[in-house]
Amino acid sequence: MADSPLISVVVPAYDLQQQLKECLDSLLAQSFRGFEIVLVVDRSPECPERLVEAYEMRDPRVTVLRLNAAVGIGRSRNAGAAQARGRYVLFLDSDHLLAPDALQAMADRLEETGDLDVLLFGHNREHRGRIWPGGASELLAAAGPEVFAPLERPELLGAPPLAWDRLIRREAVPTFPDGHYEEVPAVHESLLAAGRIAVLDRECVTIRRRHTLHPAGSPGSSHFDVFDQYEHSFGLLERTADADPARPHLFTRMIRHYLFVFDLAGCVPRAERPQFFHRAAEHYRRFVPEGYRRPDGREGIKFSLLATGAYAAFEVAKLSHIARGAVGRR
Repeated sequence: MADSPLISVVVPAYDLQQQLKECLDSLLAQSFRGFEIVLVVDRSPECPERLVEAYEMRDPRVTVLRLNAAVGIGRSRNAGAAQARGRYVLFLDSDHLLAPDALQAMADRLEETGDLDVLLFGHNREHRGRIWPGGASELLAAAGPEVFAPLERPELLGAPPLAWDRLIRREAVPTFPDGHYEEVPAVHESLLAAGRIAVLDRECVTIRRRHTLHPAGSPGSSHFDVFDQYEHSFGLLERTADADPARPHLFTRMIRHYLFVFDLAGCVPRAERPQFFHRAAEHYRRFVPEGYRRPDGREGIKFSLLATGAYAAFEVAKLSHIARGAVGRR
């Protein structure tokens, strides 16, 4: 491709669920042609070399970057972004599908807005025949058609921090740290540093899993990494002028994220649950904004129990809720 493409799609080739082929097929079937795929392969056994070679030979828009160690998703994204030639970078994982006209819709929106630092767009999740809207759908719909700066829409700091529901100008792509949940500070850094942001109010990406978990952390990573990642995000907020309106939104997102990880089966081993809970409670007390108002309803009760470090009461409340649900299904 002689001319630089508009969009570089960086795809770390971790294929735990054998979905990479469909992801790549959805990219190569795009009606828009001005893009490249940077497929990043490390030494992980989850990277299918034969499949990668087939796509490398099949289409000149596919570039394969081979790394000499198993480095995890964050470093793979960094390496792919460094290789990218496009004006904008889109990060995808193997379990993502793009609607056939998704890249064209992004290009059309960029034509409307002029150069941006970040273009946000919607996604949905598909699992076992059911589809759920993305967690930021209402926020994106409310943002409107105008270009804005991040602190003009501070509520967007409360959206799930995902690397794959946005285009980022190549020069503004942040560095992803090591560990699990590496998207958290990278996404917040790209938002807070942006001068011009806009929204494409449509669902462009489908993620084919019920819950949003990352495909491969770096060696030695764990779910406790989430605490370091949000410490980094709040450090970014501290260094950003006039960022106080964003603080309650980022705080709410942080606590929701901690509770999600804590509640999701298979994330936090039983023996480590008290430690995880108390780490989350410490962050609650440390970062809670002055005058903060907790969410309503059952979620607010969870926030309250976490704020006081009441681990035993939290677990009892969870068991009681499960028991009531079981009775209700009889």
